[in-house]
Amino acid sequence: MALTMPRFFSAFLSPLSVVLLVAGMGFPAVQALELGEPEGQLQALRKVFCSTEDGQPIIYWWEGKTYSRIPGEPDRLLFLVEGMNIRQCGPLADGHDDEDFRMVSREILLYKDPVTGEVLRQWENPWTGKTVEVFHVANDPVNFSYRLKDNDGSPIARELTVLGNQWWMNVTVPLFYPNPLGGKFQRYVGGTYHATEMFNFFGDVDALTDPQGTSAPASVGWARLSNWLPWMEMGDRVGLLYFNTAGRKLASFDDLSAVMQKEITTNFPEYVEPPPLSDQRPNETSWSSFRQLLESGKNQ
Repeated sequence: MALTMPRFFSAFLSPLSVVLLVAGMGFPAVQALELGEPEGQLQALRKVFCSTEDGQPIIYWWEGKTYSRIPGEPDRLLFLVEGMNIRQCGPLADGHDDEDFRMVSREILLYKDPVTGEVLRQWENPWTGKTVEVFHVANDPVNFSYRLKDNDGSPIARELTVLGNQWWMNVTVPLFYPNPLGGKFQRYVGGTYHATEMFNFFGDVDALTDPQGTSAPASVGWARLSNWLPWMEMGDRVGLLYFNTAGRKLASFDDLSAVMQKEITTNFPEYVEPPPLSDQRPNETSWSSFRQLLESGKNQ
């Protein structure tokens, strides 16, 4: 997808459009990160998002709520949500600088009953009265490349804030591109995919700059504004969804919730590990994967 992004995300989403040091990258083991310099910022990014050890699996997990917003009526809590992303990082094959790296990942987002917390299989649409099949997010792959410099050779400054022993990054991603479920005339009749993803990453400076550590503990907040999910069958009804979640980087797969572990074991067994670093498949979104479902006829 061709997007206009802040300078931070021109590197974050370089291959297509959600949200880092020493080992294996040729840096002295005694050198702490310089967070005020582009090189140190990119190394920190790798340490936050995954690990400086090539091929080390890293898991992020988050949970929260999804609400509807329709003019003239109160917002409704529609779903509890729970997500995970398993990833690994390695060298960027076409990178020009030692700091450049690639991240490959898979991600899941489950929609759960707002009262019982059970993973939903069907959902009764309160506006249409129709019961629909729930299509959970299972995007495979979700891959990105990160570079030290822009196309013109200028170092990219990352929006990393440090106050005392705390650091944080605020990342806003406006999305506006042809909808995978729409036709070729969206420019004229509408239907363009329109959403915004907002990420906040937090952590301790000591852990981030520790030259002995390959991965830094981090917490994450993720919020999203988007159109209705296609499986809701809302058509062109006025309104939108907003998601508000929080989570963190986990120490291991065993730290995932029992609900998520059961879902992976039962329905998504490949999500116990990230894609290979050599993965060259195009990225998948919930809209593109839903289109594949429709075209396969398996939703009938």
